[in-house]
Amino acid sequence: MTFTGRSRRMGKLAGTLRLSLLLSACAAPRGGEGVASAPPPPAAPVEVAVLAFNDFHGNLEPPRQAVGMPDGQGGTAQVPAGGVAWLASALDALRARHPNSLTVAAGDLISASPLASSLFLDEPSVEVLSRIGLDYAAVGNHEFDRGTNELLRMQKGGCEKLTPREPCQLERFAGARYHYLAASTLTASGVPLFPASAIRTFGSGAAQVKVGVIGLTLRGTPMLVNPSGIADLTFADEADTINAEVPKLKAQGADAVVVLIHQGGRAAGAPDPNGCAGFDGEILPILRRLSPAVDVVVSGHTHADYICEMPGSDPARSVLLTSAGLYGKELTEITLAIDPAAHRVVSRSARNLIVQSQPFNSAKGPVPLSPLAAQYTPRADIAAYVQRYVDASKAYATRPVGRLSAPASKGEGASGGPLGNLIADAQLAATRGAGAQIALMNPFGIRAAIVPAPDGTVTFGDIYLAQPFGSALITETLTGAEIKAVLEQGFDDVGPDQALAPSAGFAYRIDRRAPLGSRITAIMLDGKPLDPAAQYRVTMNGFLALGGDGFTVFKAGRSAVTGPTDIEALEAWFRGVPRRDVPVEERVTGN
Repeated sequence: MTFTGRSRRMGKLAGTLRLSLLLSACAAPRGGEGVASAPPPPAAPVEVAVLAFNDFHGNLEPPRQAVGMPDGQGGTAQVPAGGVAWLASALDALRARHPNSLTVAAGDLISASPLASSLFLDEPSVEVLSRIGLDYAAVGNHEFDRGTNELLRMQKGGCEKLTPREPCQLERFAGARYHYLAASTLTASGVPLFPASAIRTFGSGAAQVKVGVIGLTLRGTPMLVNPSGIADLTFADEADTINAEVPKLKAQGADAVVVLIHQGGRAAGAPDPNGCAGFDGEILPILRRLSPAVDVVVSGHTHADYICEMPGSDPARSVLLTSAGLYGKELTEITLAIDPAAHRVVSRSARNLIVQSQPFNSAKGPVPLSPLAAQYTPRADIAAYVQRYVDASKAYATRPVGRLSAPASKGEGASGGPLGNLIADAQLAATRGAGAQIALMNPFGIRAAIVPAPDGTVTFGDIYLAQPFGSALITETLTGAEIKAVLEQGFDDVGPDQALAPSAGFAYRIDRRAPLGSRITAIMLDGKPLDPAAQYRVTMNGFLALGGDGFTVFKAGRSAVTGPTDIEALEAWFRGVPRRDVPVEERVTGN
């Protein structure tokens, strides 16, 4: 009985085994025994858009400036642009086309701002940039204009009074909802003032990619701001800082690396937002030392626009370099295709879009809307928010200060132009009591032309737009030799050329072909050559007195006397006569 039962059980087991083998054979793929299942196809590249701008400088309203672009007929068209409500609409349009996007900025978002922002310590600019969806921003030199503690308040919020102006005048300040990045700005303990970098993830599963972002300012920031406000900070080498941060991002899984740096250059030739011809600038030696793992560098500081593929440290791999001009007049659309399996960028492209807004009258005449660029409608909620601050600033902005004979334009490139001369005249007059004989104005300190109303009226808002810094004037003693040395620093091949605009009675000649240190070939004061051994009283703004813009010889001045602010001097100059004439004499000659 025992044997018979076992036989039956074995028979059942054999039958089950035969059935199992039969089912397995039926399930096997055709084409032969032992063929494995095909692997899933690789995930397609993931597209990520990086939307970028720089040097916003609190321009909540359209700045009454244009962007030059090729007109398609060998000439240049001028397109009126800017205004944060229009910038918001442009960003919204791009985000609608790009489900995966990141919005970034390369510094100088605040300070040197028009009245509607600066009267309120740039709180409305920080708030509105948060509302339009900015994600990350590098710190620029102007972020430090009011000192480190005030910059920290810009990030964290609150109403602590850290400057002469009252904070939170219209509402409690919540702080930036975007994140400042400051990899190279080190505190006394050696750690960055803000995080050095960040990572953003897009997609999921096999189609997930990560974009790493590094943010930093230029190493020369201490030459560009009041030293007392940054006394406990040091600014490290840009390339060394970036290269040290890249491996950290890669260790966190970054598939692409984007650098936001407040340093740049400029292209040569006719205006072209997407041009790169003859590109030069202080960003180049930084690029040449960068890790090949850096895919994109979003730059700023020079207020120029360009899209460039530039050589880096690896001859076989270029770096995509971008800049979107200034004041929110342009927006860079950078498109990255990222392979999630290979963990790298497989293609990239960029273009600058003009944020066309509304027509205006310039120093050279009307600037109408252009059919060559897209037109945007201001986003209603942003426009309403801005208007609240514009209305609050109107008492200051619309107050007449005098009359002007004609528009006073700033010079092209290195020159301060007629407006530079006008400002220098005002500063000389305001400091005669301190013994001033000469006044000198830096052209890069002039932000906009002064365009009077049809009857010649100039408002406080007009002059503030040209000079938004509120810098105290300093009158000091320099020898004739020191004055020549400081003029030579404008053409010392360190950074862009700058011809300091002189007051009436002072003139000099430039020869850029002469050897370094000998490019100022003649200097005259009241019709007589300047005596190298004699002492003269010279006025400049406080920024220059501290060696700003590279004019370090000013720091050697003696017997310094502090006078009124630059804006107070300019207003007093307008009020001094019924109508002020724009200077027409050429005080700086040569080439």
